[in-house]
Amino acid sequence: MSVFTLIKGKRGKSGFGYASTSADVVADLDLSGKNIIVTGANAGLGLESASQMASKGAHIFALCRTMEKASAACETIGNGATPVACELSDPASIRAAVATLKAQDVKFDVILCNAGIASTPELDQQNGIEATFFTNHVGHFMLATGLLDSLSDTGRVVVVASMIHAQSYEGGINFDDLSGEAGYNANKAYGHSKLANVLFAKELARRFEGTGKMACSLHPGAIPTDIARRMAPGAANAANTIFKLFCKNVGQGAATQTYAAVHPDAANHNGAYFRDSNLATPSEDAQDVDLGIKLWEETQKIADRL
Repeated sequence: MSVFTLIKGKRGKSGFGYASTSADVVADLDLSGKNIIVTGANAGLGLESASQMASKGAHIFALCRTMEKASAACETIGNGATPVACELSDPASIRAAVATLKAQDVKFDVILCNAGIASTPELDQQNGIEATFFTNHVGHFMLATGLLDSLSDTGRVVVVASMIHAQSYEGGINFDDLSGEAGYNANKAYGHSKLANVLFAKELARRFEGTGKMACSLHPGAIPTDIARRMAPGAANAANTIFKLFCKNVGQGAATQTYAAVHPDAANHNGAYFRDSNLATPSEDAQDVDLGIKLWEETQKIADRL
């Protein structure tokens, strides 16, 4: 038996592990009455986690880039899921989605920030900001903070990050070059956006202390989803080859975010970083409270000017 096989079969303190699926996570749960927002709900991990939570009674608000994609996703998700258009690179679309969600006049139990893009080979920008950073971090920041007063008293904000957050630029967050113009590197740009995801969740968790609400982030594992669609052909082919050999399937990949979003045990870990549905330790930069505070402040400035 290989070491890799042993790792895949191992389970942690939560009772789940590398090979656990989102279906395993919700198997014993009743999510009736839960209102859950999922970004990127039309494909991959978003569709899988949304479908599994809906199968246990949750009402899903499926946020996708277009209403067409959102409506199609809802047909698959079931349980009367509500489609909402939300393009995370477009501030007007984000604000319209926030207004639509607030108009539902319900309290949301979970905001699952699942959507994400990989970096392009050459620099791409949105609203003057490097596009990966804007979409993966700023877009979700604007969405989640816009809905904080609509969270339930025990609401959760779950941000899907990546272990690649440890491979950001030197100094963690490149505040002097959020446009990416001074020295763009596709791999580091992705890590930059994922570090921002972890820091955002950590700072939000700090602000939630004493409220009953929680925020966390996670590494889902390497999964063969369509996130590689923006990569250069050579890099995408290499990534897909690795995915096929070593990656989790979609059900396994969606397990950790599903655990963080709805499992009762996860509620006890405000500010946590999860991997394989268990507590894990993020990078040193990701644990820097001052860096998280500064990121929040600078991101708010970006949001305010758009």
